[in-house]
Amino acid sequence: MLYFCILRYQYIMKLFRKRDFITVGFIIVFGAVSVTLFYFILTPEKTLPIYQPYEVNEKLVDSSISYISKYHKISDFELTNQNGETITQEYYKNKIYVADFFFTTCQSICPIMTKNMLEVQKELKNDKDILLLSHTVMPEIDSVQQLKKYALENRIDDNKWNLVTGDKKQIYDLARKSYLAVEDSEFGNFDMIHTENFMLIDKQRQIRGFYDGTDKKEIERLLLDIEILKNLN
Repeated sequence: MLYFCILRYQYIMKLFRKRDFITVGFIIVFGAVSVTLFYFILTPEKTLPIYQPYEVNEKLVDSSISYISKYHKISDFELTNQNGETITQEYYKNKIYVADFFFTTCQSICPIMTKNMLEVQKELKNDKDILLLSHTVMPEIDSVQQLKKYALENRIDDNKWNLVTGDKKQIYDLARKSYLAVEDSEFGNFDMIHTENFMLIDKQRQIRGFYDGTDKKEIERLLLDIEILKNLN
């Protein structure tokens, strides 16, 4: 009888320990899931600003739009790329793209900017939703032939990156009234002093970031912001 009671006691204790183990396991799993959920709830979603003319350095913004505080977008355009093709805003419809301003004979910041844009091209070569767009600020020099020569020399991917030329006033207006990217020149005639800025443009044609195109760390930041923007769009 005593032996039977001992066996019964041992059996009950085994059940208790098994249940206790299951309970502890449940608490651990529930706790881990709860912590994870709270982390995602309490951690704000990464986002990017939408830049408006009034927020940007006034030297880079045409005075006619410097007061604008909302709804700023890149204007329609019609330019010609290195292959003699007409490029409009439709080419970039539903795409994220990086834009800048340069000229092919520039010997100061342009070679560095081009080198760094090539790095962006390399990193995003297989991503069809991301494109690049470089505008010449000297269309009187940068003909289609000159842009093609520059593209070949720098191994620019025609499917990813357009170098564009065209009407100087249109390029000036795009730079000063859309991309907010160049300084006005004292010489007039729609001359402009381009900056080192790269601009990140979203699928709604809004400016989501400015980056120093001569700075490697800024290029890293640009690439990170592109990933954030892809998740937002």
